[in-house]
Amino acid sequence: MPNFRPTGDLDMFYRVDDFTDPWTYPETVLMLHGNAESSLAWYAWTPKLARHYRVVRPDMRGFGQSTPMPADYPWTLDRLADDYCALMDHLGVEKFHVVAAKIGGTIARAFAARRPERVKTLSVVGTPAPFRVGVKENVPKLIEDFKNHGVEYWAKQNMGGRLGSSFPQAGVDWWTHYMGRTAVSTQLSFMPTIAAADIREDLPKIACPTLVITTEKSGLGSVEDTRAWQQQIPNSELVVLPGDSYHVATSHAEPAAEAVLAFIRKHAG
Repeated sequence: MPNFRPTGDLDMFYRVDDFTDPWTYPETVLMLHGNAESSLAWYAWTPKLARHYRVVRPDMRGFGQSTPMPADYPWTLDRLADDYCALMDHLGVEKFHVVAAKIGGTIARAFAARRPERVKTLSVVGTPAPFRVGVKENVPKLIEDFKNHGVEYWAKQNMGGRLGSSFPQAGVDWWTHYMGRTAVSTQLSFMPTIAAADIREDLPKIACPTLVITTEKSGLGSVEDTRAWQQQIPNSELVVLPGDSYHVATSHAEPAAEAVLAFIRKHAG
């Protein structure tokens, strides 16, 4: 799999999956993973989407096989948007669809608002509210936990709510170990910045068609709370799936992927 160097401090690992008919010219879908994840998180989505679209799955700076970030790295949402724009320029793609999960959805909403000329459609799956009360206040404790116990300890503490009550135990164990491989230094700088970002002012600026997917009892917010911020995005719609997980892209991979595929098809050029 290839690497791309958008800046001097980053070797970005990425995957391109394209199983479309070779005589066609497919549009491109950029998939953005969440915190303590990588491009591998989209394992269940890729077979569905890549038959119809060219799928680009980068490892965000700091995560997966991309360069870990130092504990004092000055993260910004614009820096991440620049990384992804540079990658898509490198691949020769001017406009594309964006699909994102969890904190990836925070980044993606800011991306769509601040780079409207690049994004055709936006789909966010199991993503936090644009501002989460109490997150910044909880950061010092999280930092201490990362320093003392590592990332896997943190992942294990919240995996039940993340994947929901019906997810198989083998899957819970796999996800805990998978997320635990993230560099502690990355988490120390990511949590106070991107994980606690406030994107409330970005929502009304999102110009592209937008799909929001959640579950009935997501730990990231009630359906009513999710609908309240979703309706601040012009030309957006909400899909609510049954269940109590908040990592919907994994716990509900097939129905969520089907909903996103139908949404992209409806708005494709």
